[in-house]
Amino acid sequence: MTFRDRDDAGRRLAAQLKDEKFEDPVVLALPRGGVPVARHVASMLGAPLEVFVARKIGAPGQPELGIGAIAEGGDEVVVRSAAEQLGVRGAQMQRLVDDERSELARRVSAYRGDADLLPLESRDVIVVDDGLATGITAEAALRTLRDHGPRTLMLAVPVCPPETLRRLSRIADTVIAIETPADLGGISAYYQDFSQTTDDEVLDILDQFRTGAVSAHHRPGSPPAGPNPDQDPNRSNPSERTVAVDLDAGQQIHGDLVVPEHAGGIVLFAHGSGSSRHSPRNRWVAQSLHGYGFATMLIDLLTEAEEREDQTTGQLRFDVGLLAERLERAAGWLAGEPSTAQLPLGYFGASTGAAAALVAAARRPGHVDAVVSRGGRPDLAGEALGKVQAPTLLIVGGRDEHVLHLNQQAREQISGTCEVHVVNDASHLFEEAGALEEVSGVARDWFQKHLVSSASH
Repeated sequence: MTFRDRDDAGRRLAAQLKDEKFEDPVVLALPRGGVPVARHVASMLGAPLEVFVARKIGAPGQPELGIGAIAEGGDEVVVRSAAEQLGVRGAQMQRLVDDERSELARRVSAYRGDADLLPLESRDVIVVDDGLATGITAEAALRTLRDHGPRTLMLAVPVCPPETLRRLSRIADTVIAIETPADLGGISAYYQDFSQTTDDEVLDILDQFRTGAVSAHHRPGSPPAGPNPDQDPNRSNPSERTVAVDLDAGQQIHGDLVVPEHAGGIVLFAHGSGSSRHSPRNRWVAQSLHGYGFATMLIDLLTEAEEREDQTTGQLRFDVGLLAERLERAAGWLAGEPSTAQLPLGYFGASTGAAAALVAAARRPGHVDAVVSRGGRPDLAGEALGKVQAPTLLIVGGRDEHVLHLNQQAREQISGTCEVHVVNDASHLFEEAGALEEVSGVARDWFQKHLVSSASH
């Protein structure tokens, strides 16, 4: 199994495409399974997302055996040699085609209503599905889309056998697949979760793009999306403001707060191991959350004097009790801030900051709705792990073997819902291509599931 689910496949496909150059792109998903994959590609490109409906024509008495395919808006019927071998031709084939055209029209109406397909002429069109076997429906879609006059036509899928890829490469300008197994054996074999996508899920995803609820990391014409740790880490977001959280004896710690309009939750970032709120990786993850309606605050858990001391001794960064107490102070500040007071709270912790987030969540059960750890040291939370009730996601690089083992042990100790997500081939800092995109994607999904749902109750 290569992909956890369609969202995982979509994030990895988006990461593979992020260095491609597109002009005025539009992403078309083959419903239904292609839609949750395509949304990550469209978000990364800052492109509109729509469906393009194609239907397989099943053999009489064997509907799972595709002997042809049709696509919306086109008259062409793509026929496989299997149709001739089964003796399906003439009027019998026409009846099968007519039946499928009725279902095709129903699906187009269900997904788009009376709206026309987006204009495609002179645009770069990216067609996405969750995987191909024979690729007969994708072939019908590509042949029909050629008639719309796109500048370029690309097919992008998570898995596709080489023979199908070669055939479709004669129709599309480019075909990209992450996995190209010679002996496919079935698309579902490459997914841990290949449960059916429903019409309601398709419509929910499309509505997010149509209403502008999804704000991409960048827009066409701007640099490709993705983490850039070499950029100026002190560059301020236009809506960002620096705030001060009061401690005892007149001391303060500082944070950078961003509250998008109509925010659905607030994520408080806890740094550790010598990092700070200017961490370019955490800032990039935070910026990706803004596009999905989450407020964020990146907070320095040490005062400026303590930071100077820690640079010499390296001890305060491992004082998990102190870091957790500071995190609680920051959470209390957010509870008293008008723009964030009513928002459900999540913690995002990195390294020793992850242990602090878990301790802080354990101390105030019911006040923290979700915790995400990136390359964290949850083992440093000690006995507090058994008291953590907030749904917790532990993200670890697959090459970070020691920390992976510690996180797997922590998962067994955490009393509430807890999952470990392994970013394959990533090291501790997630510097590899596509690694940080995957981190931000699974973190965003976790917060969407647990913060947004808690706000609705």
